[in-house]
Amino acid sequence: MRFWKPFFRGFVSGNEPSYFKGYNLPVETVNWDNVQAFIKKLNTATGKNYRLPTEAEWEYAARGGKSNGFKYSGSNDVNAVAWYDGNSENKTHPVGAKTPNELGIYDMSGNVHEWCCDWYAGYDGSSQNNPVGPSSGYLRVSRGGSFSNSPQNVRVSMSYMPYRAYRAETEFFTPEKLKNVKN
Repeated sequence: MRFWKPFFRGFVSGNEPSYFKGYNLPVETVNWDNVQAFIKKLNTATGKNYRLPTEAEWEYAARGGKSNGFKYSGSNDVNAVAWYDGNSENKTHPVGAKTPNELGIYDMSGNVHEWCCDWYAGYDGSSQNNPVGPSSGYLRVSRGGSFSNSPQNVRVSMSYMPYRAYRAETEFFTPEKLKNVKN
C-alpha cells in the first residue's frame, strides 16, 4: 500500500480521495467508477490488463484458496484478522496490521469494503465452481465489511450491493488485489 496510495492519488484525481489520511492507510471514499478510471490508467501505464476480481475470485482469495470453514479471512477469531466496530475506534488502520490469511493476503475481512467487478444478483443456493455474475444490472458487489461493521458483517460469506456511485468512507479497493489478466 505504501506504493499504491500515492499512485492512486496522482493517477486519478491529483487529490487525496480518502477521508482518513495516512500513507499506509487503505484508499477509501472511491466509487466503482473511480476505481475503473484508476485501472484504465494503470493498464495504459503498465501495458498490462488489470481488473477488479469477480465476487467468486474475491471469496476464493478471502478463504485462503481453500474451503477451510473460517468465518473470517484466515481465522475464526475476528480480532486476529479484522478491524471492525469492536476494535477499530471508528477509523481505518494501516494495511497489513492484522494477521494475513493462508495466501498471505491481509485485510480481506474488515477495515474497508472492497469492490468487485460483478453486478449484484441473488444466489440460487446451488454449489457452483467460479460462477459468473449477470452481464448487467443496477447494483455492484462489494465484499469484506468495514471498520464500522459488526463481526457478523465482516464474515467472508457476506456480500454487499452498493450503488456503483456510492462513496462512503468505507468503500474502497486495494490495488494490490487487482487481477492481471493475461491477454
